[in-house]
Amino acid sequence: MTELIAQAGDTVAIANDHAGIELKSMLRQDLEGMGFKVLDLGTATTDSVDYPDYGHALARAIAEKKAKAGIAICGTGIGISIAANRHAGVRAALVHDDMTARMAREHNDANIIAMGARIVPPDSARALVKTFFATKFEGGRHARRVEKLG
Repeated sequence: MTELIAQAGDTVAIANDHAGIELKSMLRQDLEGMGFKVLDLGTATTDSVDYPDYGHALARAIAEKKAKAGIAICGTGIGISIAANRHAGVRAALVHDDMTARMAREHNDANIIAMGARIVPPDSARALVKTFFATKFEGGRHARRVEKLG
């Protein structure tokens, strides 16, 4: 197996819209507890914002190597993951259970985990982040497929 997406001391970026404020705060603490530096790309209030702005900011942070990996949060996780995936080299995976979090890393070499704050309960989200960051990309036949993603 290949390396983990990020290790203690690496920077992980996190971005959210107004629906993800509480979940982001909780996950940020967890990331820091795992030894990561956190690049918080906002938003910081519950005032309505446009999720694509935050998905694009997160994707740019990954593409510009300001962060090794990222977490994207909006109400469902769908919109922010679509925005992030419009950038070359970004593989944002919308996850909702342990299997999808693990497969996002093992088979798809995802560099962003996306979740819906209105869909995934907080304790589940915390577990998904741990699974995502503890899972290595398998490489092999999957590397060829990931290359085709661009």
